[in-house]
Amino acid sequence: MSAALMELRSVTRSFPGDPAVHALRGVDLAVDEGDYVAIVGPSGSGKSTMLNILGLLDRPTTGEYLLEGSPTTDLDDVGRTAVRARVLGFVFQSFHLLPRRTALENVSLPLIYSGAPRAERESRARDALHRVGLGARVDFRPDILSGGERQRVAVARALVTRPRVVLADEPTGNLDGERTEEIMSLFEDLHGQGMTLVVITHDTGVAARAHRVVRITDGRLSEVS
Repeated sequence: MSAALMELRSVTRSFPGDPAVHALRGVDLAVDEGDYVAIVGPSGSGKSTMLNILGLLDRPTTGEYLLEGSPTTDLDDVGRTAVRARVLGFVFQSFHLLPRRTALENVSLPLIYSGAPRAERESRARDALHRVGLGARVDFRPDILSGGERQRVAVARALVTRPRVVLADEPTGNLDGERTEEIMSLFEDLHGQGMTLVVITHDTGVAARAHRVVRITDGRLSEVS
């Protein structure tokens, strides 16, 4: 049996204080290649903390996180950055686009950091924007794009490095119903093309679009479907 693409084993995450905050309590989760998983829970339930650990942006207090079957505990910061760049793509609620850069330039940014040549950066960024239906918007800045289009640019930026999994943190949180439908349809298309997706959300309607739903409450997980 092949190893899971991502696996949390008895993971806890605590933050010091008086009293200490126990954000994750003995979490076990396996995400296989090609999964579409929604992790749903209210504010403060620990879902963003778990996403940060899955994305190698934070470390467990105890327990183990395996990515592509390999432990991540002993990776230093350089190693974690390298793995993130190769394996993971991120989509955030607030888009995080540079306002004075075009869609093409925003999507190209991760490839600049990886040292890709300019011609390759532009070609791959154009391909990523076409993939999310924005081939005609490559020269538009974020301020003249709709909210849904800006989130599509953010998805294209996540895809441009050709990751194995996309982690999305409340990707529809700043969108109205129509734009939310656009992004969820895009996620379904990407999943249909073989992309592994993990979506953090408080919206049960968004979660219901995934193939698996996991609920987190007070730092503990329970499988819903």
